[in-house]
Parts: sequence; structure tokens; C-alpha cells
Amino acid sequence: MGVHGGLLRLQTEGHGEVVDLTEGVRTVVERSGVRSGVAAVFAVGATVAVTTIEYEPGAVADLGVLLERLIPTAADYEHNVRNHDTNAHAHLRAALIGPSESIPVLDGRLALGTWQQIVLLDFDDRARERTVSVQVLD
Repeated sequence: MGVHGGLLRLQTEGHGEVVDLTEGVRTVVERSGVRSGVAAVFAVGATVAVTTIEYEPGAVADLGVLLERLIPTAADYEHNVRNHDTNAHAHLRAALIGPSESIPVLDGRLALGTWQQIVLLDFDDRARERTVSVQVLD
């Protein structure tokens, strides 16, 4: 089995920003030459997550509303008290969604649905430089 990798680096604003990674991941897959395998997409950091969604303004807004309802930004969190911090909600949201996705590669292409994109969600409460590792296994 071979492993082919690439890194995506991006600047984010945080505060729940959602960034479409699909083209970047697609480029890594194409450059790998893998025809049949899997692309593992992993975001580095404790306040960032990766998932798939229809990347359109309504779905993105709805996801933000849902996460605010489930894990409010302004709540009493032990993490914030112990660390004199303000981003406990970011850690919890990232833990809930998770840092990675695995996408099948079929005929040299990502096997995504018509309305399905790979996205990074940055939950931290400040701008960050983010790194996403893409490993393509054949």
C-alpha cells in the first residue's frame, strides 16, 4: 500500500468560520495518481473540525445555529475558569464534530455526493493559521 500526502494551509477568522476544502483535497488526490483508495483529511488543532455538508449559505448558517444551541459560546465552562480562557465552546464543538473525514477515491476522484463538500470549521475565538493534512492511500 502506498501513501501520498499533501498539506493545505489556510488563514481563518475563527468564530465558527466554515471553509470549503474540497478543491484542495481534490488537487492532492489528483496529484497522487491513486485510482482506488481513500483520502484521509485531518485538521491539526484542538479547536477545529472537518466534516461534510452542502456548502451553501443556508446550510452553513443552520449548522452554526445548531452548534450555538447545543454548545453556547457564552456559558460557564470549567476550561475557561481554570485556564483564564474564553474558548471552551470551541474545544467542545471541535470534539463533537471531530478532526477528520475519510473519503473513498474511485476512478481517481473523490466519491462525494452531488451536494457534498468537505469543510473545515474553525471554532476558536480568534484568527488562526490552520493546517490540514491530506493522506491518500491506495
